[in-house]
Amino acid sequence: MKFNKIMGLALASMLVVGCADLDTEPQGGTVTSEQKSATSETNPDRVSASVTGITTMFSVYGNIYGTDDLLHNDFGYPSVMMLLDSRGVDLVGMDVGYNWFSYGFDLTDHAYTSRTTRMIWGNMYKQIYAANQVAATVDEETEDGTLQYFLAQALAIRAFDYFNLAQCYQFTYKGNEDALCVPLILDTNALEAGTNGWPRNTVGEVYEQIMKDINKAVALLESTDKTRDDKRYVDLAVAYGLRARIELVMQDWSAAAADAQKAIDASSATPASFEDVSKPTFKDITEKDWMWGVLIAETDRVVTSGIVNWISHMGSLNYGYASVGAWRRINPTLFGMINDTDARKGWWLDASGVSANLTSEQQDYLDGKIPNTTSGAPAYTQVKFAPYKDEIYTGTNANDVPLMRIEEMYLIKAEAQAMAGDAASGRATLESFVKTYRDPAYTCAATTAEGVQNAVWVQRRIELWGEGLEYFDLLRLRKGIDRASTAYKTLDTNMPKYNFRVLDDPAKERAAIQQVLSGNGGTTGEDINALIFQIPNAEVQSNPQIDDINNNLGAPTLKPEN
Repeated sequence: MKFNKIMGLALASMLVVGCADLDTEPQGGTVTSEQKSATSETNPDRVSASVTGITTMFSVYGNIYGTDDLLHNDFGYPSVMMLLDSRGVDLVGMDVGYNWFSYGFDLTDHAYTSRTTRMIWGNMYKQIYAANQVAATVDEETEDGTLQYFLAQALAIRAFDYFNLAQCYQFTYKGNEDALCVPLILDTNALEAGTNGWPRNTVGEVYEQIMKDINKAVALLESTDKTRDDKRYVDLAVAYGLRARIELVMQDWSAAAADAQKAIDASSATPASFEDVSKPTFKDITEKDWMWGVLIAETDRVVTSGIVNWISHMGSLNYGYASVGAWRRINPTLFGMINDTDARKGWWLDASGVSANLTSEQQDYLDGKIPNTTSGAPAYTQVKFAPYKDEIYTGTNANDVPLMRIEEMYLIKAEAQAMAGDAASGRATLESFVKTYRDPAYTCAATTAEGVQNAVWVQRRIELWGEGLEYFDLLRLRKGIDRASTAYKTLDTNMPKYNFRVLDDPAKERAAIQQVLSGNGGTTGEDINALIFQIPNAEVQSNPQIDDINNNLGAPTLKPEN
């Protein structure tokens, strides 16, 4: 799919000749803001349908490769979550034929020819184009509360998409502001981009647009009294939460702490209790700690497919790819960091294959004692995510998918407080959260800002496991990827074949970026380049302003350690 040029031309034509009569061009001219406002205010239901369409794009069967060339890991943004989690160290996938995400094990999926990079790029830009359509329709100065709400949805999701792209296609923000990132295709330049292509903007330029969009979304949501119909839409708390995530990456610590607190205060969500998480859960968008999520219906094509959906690949207690052999497991090193008094210890089977969080029926199922279901799950298999309606071995895989939970806001606040210069407050925030909701025996011994940040990182790895955030943390914290630990290697032999170490050395990172900026593309021979994705070949072929020279550097095939 030629995302920039073909889809850009499609958007441009919508802006000129009209989309559902929302942007009909007057004779011989462009649509003025007054005409745009008048048209959209006459047809708010059509704007509403466009906004709902953006949220629907989070979960689409065959979203990038279509249904004729269907890939069973091609089902929208939850695919991106799993693609990225597979590159990290904490979610361990079985290296078997049923694992559609195995290319992340050795990071070969970063190459411009890989399906992974094409799916990440395509999923994000498809939503961006849909958001651009709404942004082109609604006057940003509208005083209509309903239209303010609709525009806020488009801008917040566009910020979300560009934020994800920026983290995938260039090294982390701080220190890399001048490095090449991704093309900024907006409602304002769609015609030119569709005709002539568009070059890569810098990291600084992309983040400037991200902040412009999320700030405007926040202002709009603060101005309107319209409320969302359900949690698939962005409300004010979610917008604050997205801005806190962005500020965390930008190392704007005080702002991140403030926005995390604003998100907590504005949200109706409350942390799941110790009792709530002492059993498999995280399946329903209505759960009290969910702020934002992907809403899945039983009639959705990803569900009627049976196995082409997120919980098929993730879930251990339902029928799907995981339960027939592609089990999702926790790195034993991380598992060993969890106190026995922590309710989350039971989110995974222990070394003997047992979890205290399971009913006897659930344990029997995972032990392979229920005929005609599964042959049994290996040690460290996840049981965090419950099956749909809590029905063991169900083939109705209609689980909703979490995009943001309130617990993350407490963790952002703790880290940001510490890094802003108040380590004591950051430690207190972290201790209070964990002791109240997860582990009554928890204490944080850290006394420095960096120590608290590392303690929060451990808690993020545990709390947000499997929710598509770990890999971004590895990049922003420059933790690198280490799969060479002794504990990791003790896993059985059909675990990932590639046990390697890639360290994100900032000096090497800057050298790699400077080589791109100087126009000297190609492989440097440094493993560091495998940490970010190359722009997919389909985009390079269709966008005349991106070529092999200004694409990200490649990396050699990483060699496993014995």
